[in-house]
Amino acid sequence: MIRFKSIDIFRGICMGWMFLGHLLEWWIRPEYAYVTNFAHVILDSVGASGFIFISGVSIALSYQNRIYKIEVLKEFTKSRVRNSYLLRALFLLFIALIYNLSIALTINDLSYIWSWFVLLTASISLLIAWPLLKLPKYIRIGIGVSIWILNQFLFGFLVTYNGQVNIFGFFFNLFYNKPHLDPILTFFPFFLFGTVIGDLISNLKFDDSELSRKKTIRNIKKYTILGPILIVIGVFLWFPDFLVRSSLSWSIYSLGIQLTLLMILFIFEILFGKNVKKNYKFLFYFSYYSFTVYLTHSLLYFLFLKQLDYVSIWFAILITFLMFGMLLRIIYRHWKEKFSLKIQLGRMSSFLADKLEMRRKDIKN
Repeated sequence: MIRFKSIDIFRGICMGWMFLGHLLEWWIRPEYAYVTNFAHVILDSVGASGFIFISGVSIALSYQNRIYKIEVLKEFTKSRVRNSYLLRALFLLFIALIYNLSIALTINDLSYIWSWFVLLTASISLLIAWPLLKLPKYIRIGIGVSIWILNQFLFGFLVTYNGQVNIFGFFFNLFYNKPHLDPILTFFPFFLFGTVIGDLISNLKFDDSELSRKKTIRNIKKYTILGPILIVIGVFLWFPDFLVRSSLSWSIYSLGIQLTLLMILFIFEILFGKNVKKNYKFLFYFSYYSFTVYLTHSLLYFLFLKQLDYVSIWFAILITFLMFGMLLRIIYRHWKEKFSLKIQLGRMSSFLADKLEMRRKDIKN
């Protein structure tokens, strides 16, 4: 399967912002919280929601590649692909719950065990997306839009039961525990829309011929206009709600930003693909080690906890970010995929899926 620089750059931007945004939130003194709020308003569209979106793009590309290997190359079976996919999602869910548990124990708040940090949102999105990947693109779009609309009414109804010991209080905590994070009903549609874009990308042809490049750019331009349209709708739908995270306006606006950015990156890759290799490497490391970065960067939480002002924090964040990137570069040179949690989860799930497939055949025979 082709590794698209555009997807790596996009995912690297998302991980870079989550890295920087968390350090800003953790390290800045409380009286300068407005700096954090302003940064989130400007850049949050390419944070967790962008990461979930690009995860959907990647999963769709991987899924289409596996379907090709099933139907054309006859290398895989449908049950093997399904088992590998679901095992990977379950492994990620287990890691997400361990991550949440560690935070709950650290801050002495067990309610954080089921909290919608992006790892939990990503794992649940993977699990529930499997049967939907086979559906036509327009149905997935319809499901995503319907979930967003339903979410607006459901949250307004359930929030009044927050903290109550009844069925509605249970459902509020199931869907919205710590709603300032990445609740599934807001963020899963980003994953679904990402799978639609992934399917569209899988149908494009990428090679070095001038004719192919022109044709591909023409195809991408058809989708590029959708991003700005969504941005305008998001901004003016219920102005100024597009500044409020998880509102319907914010969701539409953020999706527009993500689509526009990804399409621009694809056009640049097609036109200047050979010349961006060195320039995108730094972001590539954050993309390649995305899950690893997310887990390990939490160790920086206590380094300057609530100690820095609005000037010194930028120097501290920049130095930390550059040092972290240099460390990832060293790790990539010496250990490469061995340090990538994402790749190791994929290998483990594939290994177990193969074992299950062999066992199924033995039972059948």
